[in-house]
Amino acid sequence: MAIFEPAEADFAVRTRASFGRQQAMHLLGAVMTRVEAGRVEIELPHKPELTQQHGFFHGGIVATIADSAGGYAAFTLFRPDASILTVEFKINLVAPADGERLIAIGQVKKPGRTLTVCEFEVLAEKAGKRKPCAYGLQTLMCLRDRPDIAEAG
Repeated sequence: MAIFEPAEADFAVRTRASFGRQQAMHLLGAVMTRVEAGRVEIELPHKPELTQQHGFFHGGIVATIADSAGGYAAFTLFRPDASILTVEFKINLVAPADGERLIAIGQVKKPGRTLTVCEFEVLAEKAGKRKPCAYGLQTLMCLRDRPDIAEAG
């Protein structure tokens, strides 16, 4: 695993604060459980409202937390005066997202001045065992001079 140098010492505080403003994550019940330079983990407990017709987590829900995990992994390396947007992502749903919770892990593969590439993995945890249910790759854009605060809009 690559070791990345964050642009500021308080990157984890800034990353968690931004995540805290994401109403979509709040609505789903997702929690950011780990923040490191270039790596983020987000967990999502099972709720019937997040499932598809077979009782598995819906693929759109899997993609949503995967996108946030990768995005925030990139965000940890950005300067405080920058914000982030996803440019694109590709997800492979490799197994049913069947479990008591999902764990999305985002990891920076290639940081860049404007574009950063991340990979993500989503695990379904059931009866204490974790099984991969999705893998993906995404590209994120650093928006300089656009602080990631609610008032910046």
